[in-house]
Amino acid sequence: MATAAKSAAIAELADNFRNSGAAVLTEYRGLTVKQLTELRTSIREHATYAVVKNTLTELAAKEAGVTAFDGQLAGPSAIVFVTGDAVETAKKLRDFAKAHPLLVIKSGMLDGKPLSADDIKKLADLESREVLLAKLAGAMQASLSKAVYLFAAPLSQAARTVDALRAKVAESGPVADAPQDAAAQDAQDAPQDAPQDSAAADVQDAPTEDVAPGGDQA
Repeated sequence: MATAAKSAAIAELADNFRNSGAAVLTEYRGLTVKQLTELRTSIREHATYAVVKNTLTELAAKEAGVTAFDGQLAGPSAIVFVTGDAVETAKKLRDFAKAHPLLVIKSGMLDGKPLSADDIKKLADLESREVLLAKLAGAMQASLSKAVYLFAAPLSQAARTVDALRAKVAESGPVADAPQDAAAQDAQDAPQDAPQDSAAADVQDAPTEDVAPGGDQA
C-alpha cells in the first residue's frame, strides 16, 4: 500500500474511533462473504462493520488515543464502530455469534473505557434504550396521574363545600342586616341620662339636720 493510501486509511480509522461511542474488535476467520454481509446488515442501524489491517489499526488507535485494543490485533480482524445504541449492537453481535460461532468477539471500548469479551456479553444482556425509555415514560406517566389525582381531589372537595355554603346562605338570606329583637332595640334606644326613681331622688336631696345626743335637736 502506498504511503499516501496508508496515511488516508489511518486517518479514516482514527476518525472512526473518535466519532464512535463504542467499538468492538472481532475475528472473522472462516466466515463467508455472505455471512459478513448478513452481519453488516443486522447492525447497520447503529454501527458499521469494517475489515481492517492490524498494523494500520494500531497506528490509528494510537493517533485517536485508544488503548483498549493494545496487543490484541492479530489474525483476520474487523472492528464494529458503534455510533448508535451500543446495547442494541451488542445484542446483535451476541445473537450472530450464537448462530455463527466462527465470529469471535475479542474486546471493545465504551466511552473510551476498555471492555472485555465478558463485559460485552453483559452489555448485551441489558435492556435496550427503547425499552428503558418506554419504562421511564410509563413510570413518569403513572406518577403524573397520581399527582394530578392528589391535587385535584382536595380542590374538588373544597369547591363542593364552597358551593354548599353559598346555597345555604342564599336560602336563609343575609344575616348581617337582620333586625334586632324589639326589647333589645328599645333598651338600646332608651336615653342614657333618664332621671332616677322619684322616691330615691327625694331621699338623696333631703337636707341633713344636726341631732344632739339624747334625741334633742341642736
